[in-house]
Amino acid sequence: MEQVEILLLIASLVAILCRRIKLPYTIGLVLAGLGLSLAGIEFSVHLSKELIFSVLLPPLIFEAALHLRWRDLKTELPVALTLATLGVALAAVASSAVLVFLAGQTWQTALIIGVVMSATDPVSILALLKESKLPPRIHRLIEAESILNDGTAAVLFTLALSIIAGSVTAGQFMTLSLTAIGLGLFIGAAIGFVALSIAVRTEDHLVELAVTTVAAYSSFIIAEDLHASGVLATLVAGMVLGNLGARGAITEKGHETTAAFWEFAGFVSNSIIFLLIGADLTLWRSGVANSLVLWTIIASVISRSVAVYIGCLPLAVTRHRVPMPIQNLLFFGGLRGALALALVLGLPAELSGRDEIISAVFLAVAFSVVVQGLTAGGIIARSTDRLKGYE
Repeated sequence: MEQVEILLLIASLVAILCRRIKLPYTIGLVLAGLGLSLAGIEFSVHLSKELIFSVLLPPLIFEAALHLRWRDLKTELPVALTLATLGVALAAVASSAVLVFLAGQTWQTALIIGVVMSATDPVSILALLKESKLPPRIHRLIEAESILNDGTAAVLFTLALSIIAGSVTAGQFMTLSLTAIGLGLFIGAAIGFVALSIAVRTEDHLVELAVTTVAAYSSFIIAEDLHASGVLATLVAGMVLGNLGARGAITEKGHETTAAFWEFAGFVSNSIIFLLIGADLTLWRSGVANSLVLWTIIASVISRSVAVYIGCLPLAVTRHRVPMPIQNLLFFGGLRGALALALVLGLPAELSGRDEIISAVFLAVAFSVVVQGLTAGGIIARSTDRLKGYE
């Protein structure tokens, strides 16, 4: 507990400094964590799949979902769904191909890294968008796509491991993918409506807050335990509470309390994740010595370009056509983050090349947060005025 308090104090000081020097907050956290490690200051808390999935990720997804209004989102949904399905599949194939044919990796290693790096990470994207002043419509599109493709990639990752282990045939792959996604959506909706039915029976804002907390974590944990998408389950639960709760099921004071609580929870989760990414000096050292790192970075950049520019082609002849300035923004804003680490940290211990995959993905994520984060932040800032016509 003491370590968490220290992390929050450091995060608060970093946030103040970053605001003054106009540096993206997430980048400042990673650099601060790295600086502390180089100075010999170590933390007993380390990133793990359990920490990210069970504690840190649900608040970030749930907070974003609470503010996603269906009437606003439905206009962007065709684009977001296309990129989260076709785009993720194209990205995984492109990334895997680069690693097999150019880097000389085995198809198993290439498949794992390809799927992990195929989707943008909502933790990184949402942290970056909070500091931007994009038109609301574009903000919603980037936000929705990052959350949806994250859920898709997590499902594909689990199934990819099953294919490598030989327990799932290629013919079963699509059926299991759709089942996992559909089950995640159903679990989220069911828990959201149950939470609403409880919240509507009270006018105590603290009880309402407790109900949203249970909904956020239970939707994620139950879905993951049933091999469904925890991200999509929490997303749907949050949207149900956010959209229907605004119609009177949750009191006005309850809305104010839950909004403030989940904003703080998001800040805490972001702070811990990015500080610990920077502070894990062991993975930094092992990653620098890993020749796979450079190819993983190259593959992730290529795969994102394929996902966006080719993934948007089917929409070009429809009313949902994505203008090139927005495609460029989707490409440059395609950051990776903690989800990729959570997935690879959960790889079976007996998997061949596990340590090399973890260190390669770790440094690729660090590159994405720091280097691409700086680039994306600058591009978003310069694009704000040019994109005002897309409101």
